[in-house]
Parts: sequence; structure tokens; C-alpha cells
Amino acid sequence: MYILMKAARLYGKTDIGIDDEVDPGSVGPTDVRIDVEACGICGSDLHEYREPEFTPEHEHPRTGASRPVIIGHEFSGTVSELGKDVSRFIVGDHVAVHPNIPCHDCVYCADGEYNHCDNSLGIGFETDSGGFAESAVVPEQQVHALPDGVELWEGALVEPLAVGLHAVRRSGMQAGDSVAVFGCGPIGLTAVQAARRAGAKEIFASEPNDSRRGIARQLGADVALDPFADDVVETITDATEGGVDAAFEFAGIGPAFNSAIRSTRRGGSITVGSISKDEITTDVDELVLNERTVTGTFCYGFPPSSFRTEFDAIIEAIADGHIETDTFVTDRIPLENIVEDGYDALLDPDTEHVKILVEP
Repeated sequence: MYILMKAARLYGKTDIGIDDEVDPGSVGPTDVRIDVEACGICGSDLHEYREPEFTPEHEHPRTGASRPVIIGHEFSGTVSELGKDVSRFIVGDHVAVHPNIPCHDCVYCADGEYNHCDNSLGIGFETDSGGFAESAVVPEQQVHALPDGVELWEGALVEPLAVGLHAVRRSGMQAGDSVAVFGCGPIGLTAVQAARRAGAKEIFASEPNDSRRGIARQLGADVALDPFADDVVETITDATEGGVDAAFEFAGIGPAFNSAIRSTRRGGSITVGSISKDEITTDVDELVLNERTVTGTFCYGFPPSSFRTEFDAIIEAIADGHIETDTFVTDRIPLENIVEDGYDALLDPDTEHVKILVEP
């Protein structure tokens, strides 16, 4: 039986409480309790902090959860308790958590398109458990084993790295292609890394933050440009004789989206993974007359397909030493400092951080 635990909970707009007496929840027949080692702060966590949208104000019809909600969805840890019907794990296993739970009841789930589920649940948003806590209870189907060769804290990077890998797969990029990435926050950087591993012959990165441009170079960008100081479109099109084969947009603003289009060769692709509340306008002729293709990308494969798609592919790549996980992590902080040294640090326009891990 567990005693009350410490957890970070979102109460409302810019209001996170570090609570010492939180019910850790009970383990159902198909659930696993995980003692959390590390949990990353995601861009979606920052959006939810500034303007709550996904955490339910009133009781959620499926989970019963409501604010204050335990937050955090990029996490890893050690299995400490098993439901009676759990068969894939034993106490002491090192694991990473897949945070998106498909409903298994909609037309997309029926077709096996679980990542298109229109009624999925997000751990750390709409459930009673999250990664910014001493422990979390999640369904067994959401848990991925970490093999020898993967440090426990590295499991907290599997989720964001899977986003970048999924984006590259969605783009149709081929080995030998030239690539441009617009917006090198954490997810844009994972796309740089994934494109390099996929065989991109030349990678351009467009990012106004000095520190993140430097990290983009470390992860494989050949050229890193400042969109406020450089003519990004001209530089890329001149260097590639008309544009890159594949562009990726992760900035969520009109100028970046339109630059991504104009930096792409005729017949090329633009893959958009940013989420923005603003309307973005574009010149459709830039797409039509040049036969460019715009594709949306969101997350990665959901369970049960996640055991055959990006999540396990990333875990294997880390185990094989193909991903420089240290490069992504710019700080590791205790749970007590999550607001000042985590959220506020990342929201600073001049931040030098990429990924901050919280260690409960």
C-alpha cells in the first residue's frame, strides 16, 4: 500500500502547485505503477500552463479527472507494482511511458489507425496520473520496456524523439535528399537528428535562438541560419539550385511556414508539425504551380502499433548508441523547482534551454 506522494498539479492558468499529500491512485488489473525517474517538460505543457485547454476543468466523462490534474507526459521510471492481469513486466523493470491512450472504439481504431483516434486520452492531461510525480499508474499497453544500454533517464526522451522520427517518415524524405528545418525548438531538433539518421545529404536549420542554432549543428545541421539576420529563402535556394527536397515547419508562425514553402524545390514536400492558434495565410500558387505537397504530422504511432513503429524504433536507436541524448538535455531539476527553473526558464524568450528533465 502506498502512502501519499508529492506531485506537481495544474490548478489553472499559470498556476502549478507542488503538493505533498496527493493520492497515488490504485493499480487496476491491467495497470502498472511506475516510480518516476525523470519527466521532460514539453512545449504542449508550456501551452497548457499559459492557457489551459486539455486539462478538464470539470470531471472528465471517461476518467473522472478534473483540475488540479497531475501533469507531465514524457516520462520513464521503474516498475514498482503490477495489476493481477499484467504479464509483460516484473517489479524492477525499467520502462518508458507512451502517453496517448486510444479509445479502441472509433472508426479509426477499428481500421488500426490508432494515432488518428478522435477520442484518445492524454496521460498528464486528462487522467489521474502524470509524470511530474513520485509515481504514476498507467495501463500496461502504454508501457515500453527499456533494454540494457538505455539509461533510465533517457527513457524520458523517447516520446519527443518519436515525434521527430514520425515527421521524417511522414515527409517521404529519402536518403540523399536535402532538408530544411524551420524552428529548432525541442521537436525541430529531433527532426534534424532524425533526418540526419535517415540519410539527408544536406540539412539547413532556421532558428532565431543562438543556443538552439548551435545545438542544431551538433545534431547534424550543415548550415544554421538566423531568420532575423539572414535571407533564409535566398540562402537555401541558391545553395541547392532551387530549393530543398523536403522542408519541415515547427515554428507555428506565418513567416516560417511561407519560408518553408519557398525554400522547397518544385515537386518537393513541406511537413508541418507546429500547432498554432493563429490563422496563417499563404499564396496557394506557390503550391499549385510548383506541385509542392504540404503534409501534417502529429505525434507518432499509438498503442498497440507503437510496439512496431516510432516508440520502439527510438528505444532501439538509443540502445545502439545512434542518438546523442546528452545533447538534448540542458538541465535536470528537482520537482520542487519545476516552475521557476523549468516552466519559467523555458518560456524566457532568451532561453538557452532545449529539454529540461524534472526528477521527482
